[in-house]
Amino acid sequence: MREGLMRPVAHLLPILVLAGLSLAAWAAWLGWDQHRDVHPDGSTTGPYEAWQVIGLVLTLLVPVCWAASRRHLAAAVLGPTVGLTLAAYYDWSDDSSGLFVIGVGLVMIGSLVTTVIVSAVVTSVR
Repeated sequence: MREGLMRPVAHLLPILVLAGLSLAAWAAWLGWDQHRDVHPDGSTTGPYEAWQVIGLVLTLLVPVCWAASRRHLAAAVLGPTVGLTLAAYYDWSDDSSGLFVIGVGLVMIGSLVTTVIVSAVVTSVR
């Protein structure tokens, strides 16, 4: 009976761990940079630089590949997707225009598609 109760926890734990790692990676790579860069011509970019986003992706590639190689496919796909979506929502929700929801949706779709592809490649190679 006890083993039957632990089975859902065993499936949920890797998802929560990867979601937590994704939140921490977002905070480490993107969470501290909140200022847009103003160029001499008046245009603005940012707040994130390309190297920050690349660092976030490469950091999350390791746990996603690890989870996929151990057949924790739900964790490899759902953990980073949930973590990055929550982080983007929290980070961008102070936007008064409401357009941040579109960006959060794009983060969710992009991370879902990317983690599915990476998991499929790792699983097929293994």
